[in-house]
Amino acid sequence: MFELLSQSIKEKVLITEDEFNFVKTLFIPKKLRKRQYLLQEGDVCRYTAFVEKGILRTFTVDEKGNEPILQFSMEGWWIADLYSFLTSEPSNYNIEALEDCELLLITQPSWEILLEKIPVLERYFRILVQNSLIATQRRLIGAMSETAEEKYTKLINNFPGCIQRIPQRMIASYLGITPETLSRIRSQIASRK
Repeated sequence: MFELLSQSIKEKVLITEDEFNFVKTLFIPKKLRKRQYLLQEGDVCRYTAFVEKGILRTFTVDEKGNEPILQFSMEGWWIADLYSFLTSEPSNYNIEALEDCELLLITQPSWEILLEKIPVLERYFRILVQNSLIATQRRLIGAMSETAEEKYTKLINNFPGCIQRIPQRMIASYLGITPETLSRIRSQIASRK
């Protein structure tokens, strides 16, 4: 454990082995079983998690019982309700493991220590937040302007492995389309090959 976290950090900033050894002391390794929750709506998000293995989804439940999916997080990604994590207010989201997962959790106080003791990690997290903001803006524009097929094609081009790992109904929810529409799009794409 910690190999992917080390790789993720070193791809963006320079960190010494001694600094990374200190970083490791602040994280709590956690295993989640498939369908187990890391966070439930109404609870305060006490951890931000780095995904070493597995895939999770962040979602909410609407008044009709539908589960709109905000994001999927797989190996090498971070996941949390950042607003709840930073403000200690109850979360509006659920975070659920779609596979057995291995996570590295860090509490808000430990995160503050991390940033204070290893200042270069402020740059690392700033880069991650910037990238997340850009991705969110692009997804929002895509949701308003792209066809269902364009959204699906973009998803499979950007994250080819996720199609085999995530149930189709969840992919449809993430894209904001019905499972039937997704099935039709997949058939059309397959017939063109």
